Amino acid sequence: MIKNYIKIAWRNLVRNKAYASISVIGLALGMACGILIFTLITYHLSFDTFHQNKDRIYRFYTEFHDEDVSRVGAVPQPLAKGYRTDLAYSEKTARVIDFNQTLITITKGNDVKKFGEDNGVSFAEPDYFSILNFPLLKGDSKTILAHPNEAVITEKIAHKYFGNDNPIGKVFRLDNKVNFTVTGVLKNLPNNTDRRSEIYVSYSSMDEYGGKDRENNWGGVYSGSQAYTLLKKGITREQAEKGMLQLVKKNYTGRDLQVWRFKLQPIAEMHFDRELGGYADKKYLWALFFIGLFLIITACVNFVNLATAQALNRSKEVGVRKVLGSLPVQLFWQFIAETAIISFIAVGVALGLAELALNPLNNLFHSQMAFNWPQLTLFIVLIAIAVVFLSGSYPGLVLARFQPIQALKSKLTQRDVGGFSLRRVLVVTQFTISQVLIIGTIIVVSQLHYSQNADLGFNKKAIVVLPLPQNDNMKMSTMRNRFNEIKGVENVTYCYNPPASRSNSNTGIQFNNRPEDEHWSINTKQADENYLSTFGLKLVAGRNYFKGDSVKEFLVNETFVKKLSMKPQDVIGKTMAVNGRSYKGTIVGVVKDFYNYSFHTEIAPICIMPNYQGYYSIAVKMDMRNSKETLAALDKIWNQTFPEELYSYQFLDDSIARFYEMDNILLNLIEAFAGIAIIIGCLGLYGLVSFMAVRKTKEIGVRKVLGANISSILWLFGKEFSILLLIAFVIAAPLAWWAMHNYLKDFQYRISIGPEIFVMSILSTFVIAWITVGYRATAAALANPVKSLRSE
Repeated sequence: MIKNYIKIAWRNLVRNKAYASISVIGLALGMACGILIFTLITYHLSFDTFHQNKDRIYRFYTEFHDEDVSRVGAVPQPLAKGYRTDLAYSEKTARVIDFNQTLITITKGNDVKKFGEDNGVSFAEPDYFSILNFPLLKGDSKTILAHPNEAVITEKIAHKYFGNDNPIGKVFRLDNKVNFTVTGVLKNLPNNTDRRSEIYVSYSSMDEYGGKDRENNWGGVYSGSQAYTLLKKGITREQAEKGMLQLVKKNYTGRDLQVWRFKLQPIAEMHFDRELGGYADKKYLWALFFIGLFLIITACVNFVNLATAQALNRSKEVGVRKVLGSLPVQLFWQFIAETAIISFIAVGVALGLAELALNPLNNLFHSQMAFNWPQLTLFIVLIAIAVVFLSGSYPGLVLARFQPIQALKSKLTQRDVGGFSLRRVLVVTQFTISQVLIIGTIIVVSQLHYSQNADLGFNKKAIVVLPLPQNDNMKMSTMRNRFNEIKGVENVTYCYNPPASRSNSNTGIQFNNRPEDEHWSINTKQADENYLSTFGLKLVAGRNYFKGDSVKEFLVNETFVKKLSMKPQDVIGKTMAVNGRSYKGTIVGVVKDFYNYSFHTEIAPICIMPNYQGYYSIAVKMDMRNSKETLAALDKIWNQTFPEELYSYQFLDDSIARFYEMDNILLNLIEAFAGIAIIIGCLGLYGLVSFMAVRKTKEIGVRKVLGANISSILWLFGKEFSILLLIAFVIAAPLAWWAMHNYLKDFQYRISIGPEIFVMSILSTFVIAWITVGYRATAAALANPVKSLRSE
């Protein structure tokens, strides 16, 4: 019996190639999207879940309770040591400090090799590898990083530095400061971890490297300073966090007692906390889940539309089978068999499409996702079963309930094929989803365009930022003078970082000798006197600070002045103390507000101040008409000044564009899925028009005999779907507004959702749908009316 079902089903599909092909394409596109989204979601949910005691592993982070609560994914360096010695909540606690963009030098005889490491180097305490499970392939796990000047590297790094030689005992130099000997080799890092460091060195070598001043500094947070703990069994996170209040009371006084708080974050949640440096966002994963679900439903809806349209063409076949004794249940299972064959072929096509799309998806996310076949197989089986019964049941029931006499006389009515109203609902569902995605795409594009082209309050174009590996005053002065002599250089400034940067330093302030510090912190920008002219920052009151080693003068922004409820001119000449009142100076100028990070965050109160201990980078304003020659000249002078270092540079506008990397990824995904939803929707619309063409064959013939032209027949089809599209738009518009309003909440500075966005959506949908309907309706309108009326 089953063999007979399959044989007949296959013959019917071969006979109706166009119907079978469209059905397979629609289902395959929906399934392929489902497979990719399933792979994407499971990949991100797997991050750092492979650690043996993952349920008890936590990362420390800092909360600042100012006027608002803000968080940073780092802690003061002495925190973990104090937690370990003063509290008894953990089995093990370890500090790790990450330094990005480091230089590794390997010397072998006269051969010197230099490697620039963007992921940098991490100084880690020995227990770090007892808390996190990164397998050690070579070396003694009991003494790993237990002594100064030891290093542990991954297989990948070992091969990169030393080729096929045994790396144990080999020596490398970090940033031309400290030598380290390799004592261990780690297995290459899994793809699904946020701990991307591949070079670990002894924490006890921090003093030699240059971090001694931070070891007892409870008042500062370096962005790379992290700590991890393995809680004892039975100890809850709430208990440990409550215990850390003792450390606050012990090490802070005055306002800081209310401001500083330390919290614990489960390691599996790190990946999804973008505020603390995580990469993904569970809101976006949920959005993708529903998009995938809707696309699969849309594909099923498309199949139902095509199948029910096809039912009229098979009415005589069904009538003959019923006259010959076929039962309704047999006809039902025969159609289920046809659906199963289509679904089986669609699964194969979907897997092929998903395999082709996986590499572009990995490139988009900068990831290395792969299909997890045990999970994916189960997912595909469940989806295939669901698709077969969701898509096959309704058309199967429609065919099974045909009355044989009417079927043989071709007298089937609209009601006999299941009711046209249901197909209307299905088409409305398809285009509701399509228009939600189209509106979402337009809004994301508009917001990103606004973010990347709005006036930031400073000049971001034609500025190149170079690292400054040494703070030798003589070298810095010489290099600045030589840079200024280059024809294409317009201005040069030394600074910690540009006006907008991921690396931001915050501190409390004491204003004008008030007895208490202000109940809010400021963002500090440390730079020389050329900072304003290089970046085009505008003064609204006062003057720039003077050049000189003994001058202690500050510039503040308008937001700083507003926090004090004062006017710009009123703060000029007032004193201010920062960094725990250790650095005191006079406010001499107020600059116009500028964005110090992305549009996701509000403009902070900012203080620009000189730092005569040194800077991290040098920014150069260029004339881009001769950019190649200018960059080459900068390269030559930089390498002559720092011959032992590795030269690199970055354009400021490229750095700022990376603030919106996740938003661009979301945009690319929405664009792709919106396009697929439209394709599937058009296939469904094609099925609806096909059904209408069959149902209205004789009506079209009569109209043509009575003199109707092609345009009037096209309108006969068009008015039906136009009403459906308008209904879909009425449903989609509020849904899209709600979803995108919540998306825009993540931006402190955002576009407004205007009516033009919805007009663009409905117009684009109408154009695409009219093209689809016009193609099929024109064929029906051009058909010979004699053939359609012959049976009358």
